[in-house]
Amino acid sequence: MRIGVITFPGSLDDRDAQRAIRFADAEPVALWHGEHDLKNVDAIVLPGGFSYGDYLRAGAIASVSPIMAEVIDAANKGLPVLGICNGFQMLTEAHLLPGGLIRNELGTFVRRDQTLRVENADTAWTNDFSTGEEIVIPLKNGEGGFIAADDELDRLEGEGRVAFRYVGVNPNGSLRDIAGVTNERGNVVGLMPHPEHAIEAGFGPDTDAAMRSGVDGLRFFASAITALQAV
Repeated sequence: MRIGVITFPGSLDDRDAQRAIRFADAEPVALWHGEHDLKNVDAIVLPGGFSYGDYLRAGAIASVSPIMAEVIDAANKGLPVLGICNGFQMLTEAHLLPGGLIRNELGTFVRRDQTLRVENADTAWTNDFSTGEEIVIPLKNGEGGFIAADDELDRLEGEGRVAFRYVGVNPNGSLRDIAGVTNERGNVVGLMPHPEHAIEAGFGPDTDAAMRSGVDGLRFFASAITALQAV
């Protein structure tokens, strides 16, 4: 399987995402924001970082980059797309996902290992998990507060489109503790925490088993491979 990772000016975690894809036994394919060629990839990751310096709003300029026209078209046709942190912001700005992300409630950048509860294990990026399962992956953001109108939040809850919820601590003031959401079809998922930083024992979050042993993030990429193999 070939999974593309798009690099934008200001991307920080594109190489980490490529490495995570390689660890999941898929082929990472580097894609460039200024092109219109998706290179026939089977799935796409929009990585974290500070695309275009977060001018206007985080993810706003990146959402209208040339390649995003192709991403939107492909996503609407069913291609799996994962937006991580800044990538999640891009997906909301491109209207592939509902809601929006605003400055953290306390106005500070947050970096912590974050517990999440899996609310939807039926998407292209979560099928390797179980609904209700708790996982730990790193989080690092300054504009991670998820917002939406009350009626839209009710609709997301009712349709099972909340993918992940913060557990224990809500680090950024996200409404209803929402950490990630999915589109109706389940092929597009966005979340603020960073699964690509929890793929290798010795470099992930601490667990009850050992320090730095958490590898929950690897299952995001394994999920995409499972979903693609099932097509």
